[in-house]
Amino acid sequence: MPRLALDRDFLHEFAKLEKPVQNRVSEVFAKFEQATHTGLHLEKVAQARDHRFRTIRIDQFWRGVVLAPSSGDTYTLLRVMPHDDAYDWAKRRRASVNTATGGIEIRDVAAIDASMPHMKRMAQSAPSRLFEHVKDADMQRLGVDEQTLTFARTLTASFQLEAARGLLPPAQWDVLYGLAAGMSPDDVWQELGAAIAGEVDPEDLDAAVRRSPDRILLVEGPDELMAALEHPFDLWRIYLHPVQRAVVEASYRGPARVSGGPGTGKTVVAVHRAHRLARAGGRVLLTTFTSTLAEALESSLRLLAETDGAGDAPEVLGRVRVEHVDRLAHRVFRETHGQPDLLNPQRERRLWEQVTGELGLELSPAFLAEEWRQVVLARRVTTSAEYLAAKRTGRGRGLSSTHKARVWQAVTAFGELLARRGLWTYETIAEEAARLLGERADKPFDHVVVDEAQDLHPGQWRLLRAAAAEGSDDVFIAGDTHQRIYGPRVSLAEVGVNIRGRSSKLRINYRTTAQILGWSLGLMHGQTVDDMDGGLDSVAGCRSEMRGAEPVLSGFTTWEAELRHLTETVRSWTEADVLPAEIGVAARSNRIVEQVVSALEAAGLPARALAKGSVGGEAVAVGTMHRMKGLEFRCLAVVGAGGDQLPAPRSLTPEDEDPGAHARDLLRERSLLFVACTRAREQLNVSWHKAPSPFLEALLNQN
Repeated sequence: MPRLALDRDFLHEFAKLEKPVQNRVSEVFAKFEQATHTGLHLEKVAQARDHRFRTIRIDQFWRGVVLAPSSGDTYTLLRVMPHDDAYDWAKRRRASVNTATGGIEIRDVAAIDASMPHMKRMAQSAPSRLFEHVKDADMQRLGVDEQTLTFARTLTASFQLEAARGLLPPAQWDVLYGLAAGMSPDDVWQELGAAIAGEVDPEDLDAAVRRSPDRILLVEGPDELMAALEHPFDLWRIYLHPVQRAVVEASYRGPARVSGGPGTGKTVVAVHRAHRLARAGGRVLLTTFTSTLAEALESSLRLLAETDGAGDAPEVLGRVRVEHVDRLAHRVFRETHGQPDLLNPQRERRLWEQVTGELGLELSPAFLAEEWRQVVLARRVTTSAEYLAAKRTGRGRGLSSTHKARVWQAVTAFGELLARRGLWTYETIAEEAARLLGERADKPFDHVVVDEAQDLHPGQWRLLRAAAAEGSDDVFIAGDTHQRIYGPRVSLAEVGVNIRGRSSKLRINYRTTAQILGWSLGLMHGQTVDDMDGGLDSVAGCRSEMRGAEPVLSGFTTWEAELRHLTETVRSWTEADVLPAEIGVAARSNRIVEQVVSALEAAGLPARALAKGSVGGEAVAVGTMHRMKGLEFRCLAVVGAGGDQLPAPRSLTPEDEDPGAHARDLLRERSLLFVACTRAREQLNVSWHKAPSPFLEALLNQN
């Protein structure tokens, strides 16, 4: 029975078609099974380089291009184009099977053939060739076929390889890129990892299509087709690249972690991991640290379940609970204690001031509050002896035994005040919920999957550890400590989550251009960042294979001039056919967000302020750097990146008051800028007025 598959590029182009054309495409391919036999039939393309290309009539003007296998029953819809364009597109191209990955490849043979004479003439006068150090046998082992190999042998400089990216099959271009960058053939083979298919039949297109989940979407029947066409952009948000798939499908004997820089697909891996565990029958908690991110996870999970072709979406979704970790803590807490009386920051500071006043302590309330959170709560210290022996890594200020005794006296008094008044904080609610779940033999979940793990505090980790019994595939963690903007430093082993020997790292950024990624990574250069496992993390090796424009950095004398520049920039993007919803503006404070929205609206540009849980919309999204977490935009402007805004003065603990907290605050502020900048896919503009942020100074000096 014929089965329809949709090419990734078709889905991208489908979203740009006018609505009547989209509707007609839906009508035609909803009847695809019949269309291959009677009525609307597939037509061969005369003078085609590949006899397996067909066209199908959409209406009098539009035609679809379909790849029909010589054997098998999977037909792949590649394009919907105007009649003449469709035939020209099909005549120029050829489909093939990559002998290393087994995946489907489609290339513009005519363009490659046309470029060869010129490339050969240029190569004759060049002193050396780009790949003269690589043997043909190594190229072929890595999936480089005869035509690509012939082309590669004419290359004399890396810029020629860059220019050929759109001509060559992506997997083969990736191999050449790695070799040109200095990787050995064995290194490239290792990088291919899970993409290696083993024995491959180069003539079996049907099998190749099924082995190409990063390029091809298989659909079962009209309902699945309609779901795919309804979400053409969203579908690729949940698709796995081969290296990511290996992490998702692995079996672990205990807790496991995947890390990686921004845009490497950690969230996609987390969603697929939760889906896979639920499909196997497990009860799964999919969690993160904010409600906005939890909503995004739930949306992606639902989309994955409804479009994966298995037809078991209700059952799978019924086994997964998606909620952010504080909501889980409060739910468990309320089941036993009812609604808590939550202590807000102002009331908490007054209690610490009361304690220091009564005890006559010279240590500040801010220092004591951090000591309570970072040492006493984080390490579950319950006695003065335990506190005297406790590690105080990262606290910055050493304490003598006498000072420790005084601090413990203050901490004890503060705890007694909370207990006497029935007050709770987010941290103590998490600790109590962890205790309650720890006492239960019947755990609520079989598996816990955590996204943005770097922002959780120790009490939340203990809660998640207690939510599922220890065993195979019990806890799965995705995160990047370079993007930490909330949580303190956590050693997972100290909170009962042992990931030793079960860690993997993603290095390829699929979202951001190499220019934007490289510049953004420069923001974190030289910063000491822990890896949550007793060591240090590094972004070395994180790379993007997409190329684009360099980030634009602009300084102004006044805020008014910076705002004018912003409106001009946003207008230039919209005039270049970037949709307003594909544009973001990030700022450090809510006050600047409001001013930016007003300025854009006054210039006739649609704009909206990102609010809690705010996603979607048809206007330019303006939000604080915190709100940008987990989002992405084609074009992004970061405004107000001046020395008086970043780091935000109110967010810094004075260094003389608590050196450790001051250092953590500075790193968090730097990470905020890093997170904001890496939300950009294609273009990034960073601006300030007066003096630039100290975080930018090193990068500006390089220019």
